[in-house]
Amino acid sequence: MKNSLIVAHGSRREQSNIEIQLLAEKVVAEMPFFFDDIRVAFLEFASPSISDVVNRCFTQGVKEIVVLPYFLSAGNHVVKDIPHEINKVMNIWPDRRITTLPYIGAMRA
Repeated sequence: MKNSLIVAHGSRREQSNIEIQLLAEKVVAEMPFFFDDIRVAFLEFASPSISDVVNRCFTQGVKEIVVLPYFLSAGNHVVKDIPHEINKVMNIWPDRRITTLPYIGAMRA
């Protein structure tokens, strides 16, 4: 099984988080990959967290997760925070695979 994980910043405004969840399905549908499921995780102000989603996926038998950082630029969240959160989880699941795609702002149309 292979899942996609859209990682966004997160907002104190719940409607913004719901918007990301709805948009995530549209974004992944346009990508040239096949996924068994599409999930969303947030870095701050909202849940679920990256570790919560990744652990849940791997517990359910997912073997690979492809992470799409939903950010426009390569700030600290993209360069440091997301890789840090992924590395923490991979220490628990060394037999599984996580691939991180370029952040949205770095993709070409």
